[in-house]
Amino acid sequence: MLPPRLLWCDPRPIPRFNRQEPVTLILRDPGFHEPADEDGCTTFSYFCRTHDRFYGRKTCGEGPHLVALHCKKHGPESMWPQPLTLLFPQGFEPSLSEAQLSWLEAEWEAAGA
Repeated sequence: MLPPRLLWCDPRPIPRFNRQEPVTLILRDPGFHEPADEDGCTTFSYFCRTHDRFYGRKTCGEGPHLVALHCKKHGPESMWPQPLTLLFPQGFEPSLSEAQLSWLEAEWEAAGA
């Protein structure tokens, strides 16, 4: 139902003196591991593909960031949209239809998140 590659960037205005923005999250990518309940993964971090290093605010480098979830066991991993992404759906690329967005919100609520 969702596109194979899905990105999200916060559409709100970027703070003037915050050089860590904008941050684009890779939510889904065909080459990434698709997590399952059986995986039992516990160690995650964020990896910036733009600067080729682990991402941390004020430690990654200046300018735009392309950030992916990184599982210690599986490497790059697709992630479920987060509350902030659902709060600002205009940041999805490609844009989600009303049906896709409704489905995501229903799945999020069903997961009890």
